Amino acid sequence: MWPACGALRPWALPLARSPGARACGAGRGVSYAQGQSPEPRTREYFYYVDHQGQLFLDDSKMKNFITCFKDPQFLVTFFSRLRRNLSGRYEDSFPFLSPCGRERNFLRCEDQPVVFTHLLAAGPGAPRLSYCGGGDALAVPFEPARLLPLAANGRLYHPAPERAGGVGLVRSALAFELSACFEYPPGVSALPSHVRWEGRRLALTMDLAPLLLASPQP
Repeated sequence: MWPACGALRPWALPLARSPGARACGAGRGVSYAQGQSPEPRTREYFYYVDHQGQLFLDDSKMKNFITCFKDPQFLVTFFSRLRRNLSGRYEDSFPFLSPCGRERNFLRCEDQPVVFTHLLAAGPGAPRLSYCGGGDALAVPFEPARLLPLAANGRLYHPAPERAGGVGLVRSALAFELSACFEYPPGVSALPSHVRWEGRRLALTMDLAPLLLASPQP
């Protein structure tokens, strides 16, 4: 499945175990009730997505694989409608919103609202990155030259749909695999300068860095 690549560098070692280092929104201290109706025929719900791309009700006390949402149809509907929260409600605490008719689904995240979980490389077409449990229905073209490794937290990022912020987190297990394809400049360097993919040597553009700097901080 994976092309032959070079050895791992220390930059990649925290990927399999790094805790959340950034956050978008902060749900603590925010007053809400799941299913509340602030106006007639309108319901509001509140969600949280972790760094593995798992979606939960925000007020769930236990957040793990058992309690996360797994229904593909629900996940595709939720994340395909995701956009920045410009509703005038909970914008700071829940920066993203997935509207469904008169239902408002607010979202905050451990890092980014889009988390890439799988590389879809089988078949004759170009490889794609799938996100948040949506399989083929939630996927973007894989752009290896635009991968952004962040030394500050040992995480890897990739372009995401513009409406959802434009940048997504690569899940740690997938990022660990992809990191073996990076090349580093001579000498000691914390960050790679190139990536080898399908026989090509591509310079990393690092163009996602401004988007990360502009995203909400913890």
